[in-house]
Amino acid sequence: MPRIEPLAPPYAPAVDQALRRWMPPGVSHEPLTLFRVLHRNPELASRMFALGAGLLGHGLLPAIDREIVIARVTARSDCAYEWGVHAATLARQAGLSPEQLRATTRPDTPVSGPWLPRQAALLDAVDELHDTTRLTQPAWDAVRAYYDEAQLLELVVLIGWYRTISCLANGLLLEEEPWGTRFPTT
Repeated sequence: MPRIEPLAPPYAPAVDQALRRWMPPGVSHEPLTLFRVLHRNPELASRMFALGAGLLGHGLLPAIDREIVIARVTARSDCAYEWGVHAATLARQAGLSPEQLRATTRPDTPVSGPWLPRQAALLDAVDELHDTTRLTQPAWDAVRAYYDEAQLLELVVLIGWYRTISCLANGLLLEEEPWGTRFPTT
């Protein structure tokens, strides 16, 4: 049971409209639990929507790279909730294979495994920021070889944003969405 109960239908008209903006058109399930909890504070939800939607819908990183970063950040943060939402939807749409999704949950997976060199550089950057909140010069140089400055800024914000989302989902004890991909246990 989440620490803060998500809103349940029927929603107030303004909340209904806001929740519809947060969800892709034509989905058959209720808005995400995370979104329904956030709308207990509509002003905060609105501020968070701007950055989250911008990173997902208007970002400069290729979709597959964005989803690799999100999967690794949420996996390293032990956030089964957000990992499962992205694994079931956006990660697959971006082209991540089931093998790659599983590999994001295992930092000991050799980077030579299912990853291209630029993707391995992304994973190393996520891992360093997760472990130390810093990037060594070799890690920075590795991602800089593939991305311009605007993309690099976005990368660091993306990593921090999904660490924040992981803290939010874990801190509120959000249970995995019933339709989400289950987080691997091994």
